[in-house]
Amino acid sequence: MRGLRLDPSTVVMLDRLSLLLLTVILSAVLTAAMVMQFVFAEIPCPLCLLQRVAMFGCCFGLFHQLRTQESERGTGIALLFALLLLVIAARQTLLDVVPRPGHAYIGSAVFGAHMPVWSVAIGVSLLLALALRLALFGAPRIRPQTALPPLARAARILEVYVVVICAINFAAVVLQCGFDECHTFGYRFLT
Repeated sequence: MRGLRLDPSTVVMLDRLSLLLLTVILSAVLTAAMVMQFVFAEIPCPLCLLQRVAMFGCCFGLFHQLRTQESERGTGIALLFALLLLVIAARQTLLDVVPRPGHAYIGSAVFGAHMPVWSVAIGVSLLLALALRLALFGAPRIRPQTALPPLARAARILEVYVVVICAINFAAVVLQCGFDECHTFGYRFLT
């Protein structure tokens, strides 16, 4: 019995869809974190801010991969940032396994888990998803002129959205931290 053989253009489309789906999920997580920050006044801790940086790095690696078909450099960038996310989140989760006075989890739980625990799950999921993508699709190569216009347009819109929330996040960090070390008890320029 022979394995299922897909048309190369179908493989490329599935590959691009998987990259776009990963980026949509990450941007939704980042948007939810910012809604928690601005709507529910939950100021992120410094490690939470680093986790956001790692997620933004994953997004930008995925965007690079969506733009480039000649190499898997974007996937490599996303993998490195996913690993960074996992390390930062695991450290914070381990610090807060047994809450100490003044060192409990920052913020409220979402579905019973706090941001660092979710970030561990997100980091592991990203590593698994990117490895599975490479295992399933290999490294599909297409010429730039055969790019898929609807997917490319969706990727560009999502890219602009992620850049905007990254800029908003950066401005919020500057308000919270100034150019000094971060804290979790208020916005420096607003208090």
